[in-house]
Amino acid sequence: MLVDGTDIPYRVRRSDRARRVRVRVDGVRGVEVVLPRRAPEREAAAAVRELRPWIERRVAELHRTRSLVTARGAAVPFLDETLALVPEAGRMRVHRRGATLFVPDGDHRPALERWYRRQARDEVAPRLDRATTIAGTRYAKLTIRGQTTRWASCSSSGAMSFNWRLLLAPAAVLDYVVWHEVCHLEVMDHSPRFWALLASRSPDCRQHSAWLRRNGASLVL
Repeated sequence: MLVDGTDIPYRVRRSDRARRVRVRVDGVRGVEVVLPRRAPEREAAAAVRELRPWIERRVAELHRTRSLVTARGAAVPFLDETLALVPEAGRMRVHRRGATLFVPDGDHRPALERWYRRQARDEVAPRLDRATTIAGTRYAKLTIRGQTTRWASCSSSGAMSFNWRLLLAPAAVLDYVVWHEVCHLEVMDHSPRFWALLASRSPDCRQHSAWLRRNGASLVL
């Protein structure tokens, strides 16, 4: 659609749950405007027009992200390591041997994601156990997911959820996210009390949070 003389393609999605107009930009959907079910179509164009500078910055970030992912070549990051990808005909599951991942020939991303999901539980669980032991708290359960808007979450019942894509980040960033959620077991909001508690447990939390803001979009396969 044409907005203020600049061709900014976007799609509109109606939502019964939406209470206001929202604009999202990501590598899968492109520019998406979420409208409440009864909102007029013109509100989508108005939102894109108003948020045009932000949209253009986000699109530029996505181009940068694609460049970073392309620059990896036949390799993927895994915490503080870089693992080479070696396709093998007939292979169905990913297998690691040292710094090499043997992957299915062709589009190996689905199998690779399943492998990362399995590894995520093995990496997150001991970190979570250690952090809660130090903090003197307990969590109810651990779930590994592939959220598009969150790196992790902690419910009021103590249920923990972590994004498997965190394994594409440095280990210190994963450690920071674990501590972030463990601190929510004591303080559920993001009040000054929460940030003070997090800083006492993860002194470099601001640095790691900034890293995620800058590089989070590149944590894809």
